[in-house]
Amino acid sequence: MALIEVKDLVKTYKTIEKEDGLLGYFKNLLRPIYKEFTAVKSVNFNIEEGELVGYVGENGAGKSTTIKMLTGLLTPTSGRILVNGIVPNEKRIENNKNIGAVFGQKTQLWWDLPVIESFRLIKKMYKIPENEYRKNLKKFTEILDLEDLLDKQVKNLSLGQKMRCEIAATFLHNPKIVYLDEPTIGLDVFVKENIRKFIKDINKEKKTTVILTTHDLKDIEDVCDRIILLDKGQIIYDGEKQKFKDTYGKYVISELIVKDKKENIVLNNVEILEQTENKLRIKFSHDETTIVKIMDEISRFCTIEDIHMKEAELEDILKEIYKGAHKC
Repeated sequence: MALIEVKDLVKTYKTIEKEDGLLGYFKNLLRPIYKEFTAVKSVNFNIEEGELVGYVGENGAGKSTTIKMLTGLLTPTSGRILVNGIVPNEKRIENNKNIGAVFGQKTQLWWDLPVIESFRLIKKMYKIPENEYRKNLKKFTEILDLEDLLDKQVKNLSLGQKMRCEIAATFLHNPKIVYLDEPTIGLDVFVKENIRKFIKDINKEKKTTVILTTHDLKDIEDVCDRIILLDKGQIIYDGEKQKFKDTYGKYVISELIVKDKKENIVLNNVEILEQTENKLRIKFSHDETTIVKIMDEISRFCTIEDIHMKEAELEDILKEIYKGAHKC
């Protein structure tokens, strides 16, 4: 049995259609007209123990709604969720013992207390054995560089410092599953790298299952092995990250430095992104042509001095997918 099972999951919200003006206000008050909005539409997936999953999509795609249903914060309109054999919204306390969660800028640390006091409270709440607590605290302090932060009040920490403490607090009780919703938002590159390394290290050591939602696709690139891609509440891809890149990222962007250009360059099966006197940026698919053929064509127009090739990255691929979806 999978650690997380999601079958035919649907979440629908009712919103009031508001009318302008004073008359509209009283109409809304006395006889509100409701409109239904479906945030998650018949979503299905299973996640095994130890998986690192990127749950990806644009704003409003249904990512955070799904995570809130998995944690038990929201009740599904229909469908079924089992997390470690538990229905989250029916047994929230039991479910919470097995999970950890970070929701963007929402803190689980006590604002006016030193960080270490928050950790001690978490220890009591989750009944973490003393030796396990000390072992985790020591390890997390070293990896996330928390030594100078433990005695500071949470309200006096910078965003990056607070997020490192949040991540430590989330993993402190050795949860089976951790949901990370925008864990690196607004952080500098160094802090992001530390958090990514920490997640991978804990996953490798303890087989902690991690579901990561983020707009920083470098998080997905560096941490996750699997991608679930949402668009308008529905899954449009679920599979290995590398297979996703192989399937959708067949194009290559190349930049060529040229000289002695006789005229504007025209190429077959190639999209010209930029063309100047000394530079040419092109985009092409491996299925349609090769760089050898392209260079042979270009050499009829000019002399090639240098070439730099860049394989499509996850962010580029997703932009192309969404661009295509929005044209439909």
